[in-house]
Amino acid sequence: MRISALVLCCLFAVTSVAEIKPYDTPQRGELSGVQDFFAQVAPRVWVSGQPNAAAFTELKNMGVATVINLRTSQEMDNRQVVPFDEAQTLAELGIDYVHIPQGGPDTPYSPAALQQVADALGSAEGNLLLHCTVAWRASHMWAAYLVAHQGVSVDDAVAIGKQMNMGGYPFAEFLEREVSLR
Repeated sequence: MRISALVLCCLFAVTSVAEIKPYDTPQRGELSGVQDFFAQVAPRVWVSGQPNAAAFTELKNMGVATVINLRTSQEMDNRQVVPFDEAQTLAELGIDYVHIPQGGPDTPYSPAALQQVADALGSAEGNLLLHCTVAWRASHMWAAYLVAHQGVSVDDAVAIGKQMNMGGYPFAEFLEREVSLR
């Protein structure tokens, strides 16, 4: 019986991640209060720049139940940069908050961070938002997730990322170094 429960848990984990069927073309949208970029990248996943507090209320109305924030703690703690406490705002709205700081000198992109994003995507119930400042880091992380966890080729992931807000970081180099392609 113990082995069966373990097998079911593993199958559920694989099924949860497999349920995310990414779009070949991100569906760009408009959402007031989101900085620079907003797009649906899978049936229940959006990628964006920084939302303001009012945008989080609208996202809640859209069924977003989990937010993954890739901004650094220094960015999030600076009230001139983000004039509200995102974690507190989301807690008040009943939205799960996952903070995976990326891009600072103390928080470089890493396979561990990619795995944290994949785990959050796989375990999230309801819709999910992945964001950073202008969706630059989020676009990179989404593309890396596509390669490492959805079997998308590097070329196709780069093409999808370029339709988003993928900035100048040499993405193929990032994938080869951080995702450990075989």
